[in-house]
Amino acid sequence: MTDSGERATLSRIADDAEVSLSTVSKVLNGRSGVGEATRARVEALLHEHGYNRRGTAQSSSLIEVVFGQLGTEWTLEIIRGVERVAKENGLSVVVTESGDRHAPAADWIEGALERRPVGVVLVLSGLPEESRRQLRVRNIPFVIIDPAGDPPPDVPAIGAANWSGGTLAARHLLELGHTRVAVIAGPDDMLMSRARLSGFRSALDAGGVAVPPEYLRSGDFDLASGLAEGLALLSLPEPPTAIFAESDLQALGVYEAARAKGVVIPDELSVVGFDDLPVAAWVGPPLTTVRQPTADMAEQATRLALRLRGAATHDHLRIDLATQLVVRGSTAVPRA
Repeated sequence: MTDSGERATLSRIADDAEVSLSTVSKVLNGRSGVGEATRARVEALLHEHGYNRRGTAQSSSLIEVVFGQLGTEWTLEIIRGVERVAKENGLSVVVTESGDRHAPAADWIEGALERRPVGVVLVLSGLPEESRRQLRVRNIPFVIIDPAGDPPPDVPAIGAANWSGGTLAARHLLELGHTRVAVIAGPDDMLMSRARLSGFRSALDAGGVAVPPEYLRSGDFDLASGLAEGLALLSLPEPPTAIFAESDLQALGVYEAARAKGVVIPDELSVVGFDDLPVAAWVGPPLTTVRQPTADMAEQATRLALRLRGAATHDHLRIDLATQLVVRGSTAVPRA
């Protein structure tokens, strides 16, 4: 039921927008039959008046997870983390693939408003301002996991200590005695990629080891990039004795490159990954990697989304979880 105060607010918004109360209701509930210009005007007024449907019942019991791209072990870990919290709260999970790593496709918000999830977890770098406003007006909280960019202060986000993870990888290789150290970074437009590289190079600089330009490669966080860049590195006149790959999938690509070139890991090449996916412990030799708590990040993001329902503000909700080095069999002292 709509209380008198809420109805008065909606009536005032209808007057200011010069539309009927039923039109405001259609906009609020994501129904069709409203022109785009009118919908935008009503949405802006709802936001301006600070309208938020706190305490209203949702038409679903769903947590929605939105990925720019599905299909990797890393995305499965995210889904597992969300599933655990959803199960605890008697909720179901719907998984959506939309847009790219930066933002969901423009039409995603329309479907989300129709589904009316109790919360949204986005594995993306951001969300357009208009979409944020539409979700907040309807009391649908959202949290971003491991953002590829730098979200505004009012966007709740859960990430990992990527810079520290990069330093852990570098220090490990330095302690083993490596001086010819290469890195396969992720995409330049992803904050977490730049942070891992920055931490890695900072620790190497402190240890007096430089990364020559030919040792600095970049690609996507996938096996294909690890294979291509690994082959390029191992084909150099003076190849590196160690490679830091900014994802475990890239590291597995380096394994394939080493096999193709007849290079033995770790006797002739040490490899460090980043993520600690389950497959890292299964490959031969088991992969030394920087563990980021992927499933824990997903759990915390889901719990945060549920806590934010009805919250008056979402400012400064950025949480970075600790990373740690897991030493296995893919790193060793370099050959003399």
